[in-house]
Amino acid sequence: MATLSVLKFSSADGAEKGLTLVQELQKQSLIKLHDAAIVSWPEGAKKPKTRQLVDLTCAGAWDGAFWGMLFGLIFFVPFFGAAIGGLMGALAGHFSDYGIDDRFINDVRAKVTAGSSALFLLTSDAVEDRVIDAAKTLPKFELVSTNLPKDQEQKLRDAFAS
Repeated sequence: MATLSVLKFSSADGAEKGLTLVQELQKQSLIKLHDAAIVSWPEGAKKPKTRQLVDLTCAGAWDGAFWGMLFGLIFFVPFFGAAIGGLMGALAGHFSDYGIDDRFINDVRAKVTAGSSALFLLTSDAVEDRVIDAAKTLPKFELVSTNLPKDQEQKLRDAFAS
């Protein structure tokens, strides 16, 4: 089963560094990266920039539509007019039936602010101890969300906190 994780970095370039590390770990067969996306919000910018990894799994347009919709729901609603905001709200309600719930959207939106970044990872087959050790070399980050069971998520949070 693939794990969806969201890591929030205290710097605008932290997510890019995190992705580079995960790609290096994949080359060493320590983790399998299915897809990834980055949200970066440089200081002084009016809104965040997003970037999705392309052709990682050749899964087609659905991945792009998924990430685009997710980022639209999380980050761009305040920047649209009332009509588009209403449409996005309706879509958010529609997609909550598919596992993108309001709590997740609001949690990520509240944490990624100017001067920070977030890394969205879809991974599997991680060699946990080696990946955790490597992640400790990254700039300061916090685990915002994951689809792991609560006990495994807490174990991961504890490992990254030390």
